[in-house]
Order: sequence, then structure tokens, then C-alpha cells
Amino acid sequence: MSEISHPASGPVSRLDHDAVAILTLDRSQSRNALSGEMMAALHAALDDIAQTPAIRAVILAANGPVFCAGHDLREMNAITDCNRHAALFEQCSALMMRIVTLPQPVIARVHGMATAAGCQLVASCDLAVAGRSARFATPGVNIGLFCSTPMVALSRNIPRKHAMRMLLTGDPVPADLAFQMGLVSDVVDDDNLIAATNTLVARIAAKSGSTITLGKAAFYRQAEMPLADAYNYAARVMTDNMQTNDAREGIGAFVEKRHPEWRHD
Repeated sequence: MSEISHPASGPVSRLDHDAVAILTLDRSQSRNALSGEMMAALHAALDDIAQTPAIRAVILAANGPVFCAGHDLREMNAITDCNRHAALFEQCSALMMRIVTLPQPVIARVHGMATAAGCQLVASCDLAVAGRSARFATPGVNIGLFCSTPMVALSRNIPRKHAMRMLLTGDPVPADLAFQMGLVSDVVDDDNLIAATNTLVARIAAKSGSTITLGKAAFYRQAEMPLADAYNYAARVMTDNMQTNDAREGIGAFVEKRHPEWRHD
């Protein structure tokens, strides 16, 4: 695939390069806060990518000095209707679920601060590569608004005591500690962030797209099951996987000591 730049969908830009879509949050003047407009634009871009099998991985990045400052507090404060607040939080939850249910893996490329719903955004991605100076926080408690929806993604990524410490204190967590806790998958020097993320994503995009899609869906589904149910389910998934063209090609290539030629089906 040649490089394709899509028309900006509001505050989110998209660039497709080879088999990778790069989605960039582009409200740097508002610290890339997740306004209703920002969330709608990001959700629409993900919906389009879900229907584009040629895209086999997604990078979620941001412009400006901050990755994402969470919800747009000015927008939230201007709303006086309880139903509109509920709709905003439901919109955010639907966006996070869209990342998890997307057929393609989503890799966050994090620099600067990722706070509140911005931290939730990172936790919702399948992988996250952070620059060494990146920081993560759920500081809602400092302004009287507990980070309850960010808590959902956070508590599914890191041990409970770490999650509760972040939620109860609001203190920022440095990238190295976020890595130790399991919030991010990789930490690299700031000046190597783009290159390291591109290298990781290219390795993923080079695999069988159908296998990655099947595996991602199975990972999240089995994670919520009791152990015996998870094994039964995973055995069925592997059985189905064995019937695919790419599994036959991959195993054949391994036995014949050659590189596989994926059909992505």
C-alpha cells in the first residue's frame, strides 16, 4: 500500500503507510482533550479501519507536548443537563470498547502526559510504547471527580494496589514505573519513540492479518472466563485457526524452511 493521507476528520488526522494506519490526535491547543468532537472523530476513523482489511495495525499518536489530558473539562463544566453528561461518558466508553473490539491491534505511541481519560485511552490499547519522559495519572480525585471510567481500563491492565494508588492520590507515574506495573509494553528514549514504535508495528503488520484478528478477539474473550471455560474456548479457537489458509501456509513454510506467503485468510 502506498502512503495515503485521509482528509482530516475534525481533530483527528489519519495517514496510511504500507499496512499501518496512523491516527493522530490534533487538538494540541487543548492538550488533545477528549471533547465530544474528538471522540466522535476517533471513533469514526476506527470504524472505517475496521472495514479495511488491508490495514493490519494502528498507531495512536498525538501532536503537541501532551498525549491526552483526558476529558475536556471546559466542555463538561458547561453542561448542566445530567443526561448530556451521561451521554458524554457513554460516548467515551463506546470509544474505548471500539479499540478493544477493533479487528486490528492498536498501539499507543505516548509522549508527555496521559491523564484521566487519556490514561484510559492508553490502557485500552493493545500495546503502548512510551517515551522515557512520559507520565501517566488519574488525577480526577484532585478536582472532586473520581476517575471511575478510566478505572475500568486501568484495573484491567495493572495490579489492584497500583491502580488504587493512582486513583486515590492522583499522583503521576513515570514511564519506567508504568512499564513495571504493566500499563505500557515498552519504554524507549524520547528521541527514539517514533522509530521504535514503527519497528514494533511493522513486525506485527508483517504477520498473518487473519491470525492476528482471531488472536486479539480470543485474548480479550478468554480473559473474562473461568479457567476451564477459557481452555475449552481457546481449544476451539485453535481448532478453527488450524483450518485457515494462513495456518497451513505458515506451518508448511516452517517445515520447508522458507518464508511464509500470507493470504490473510
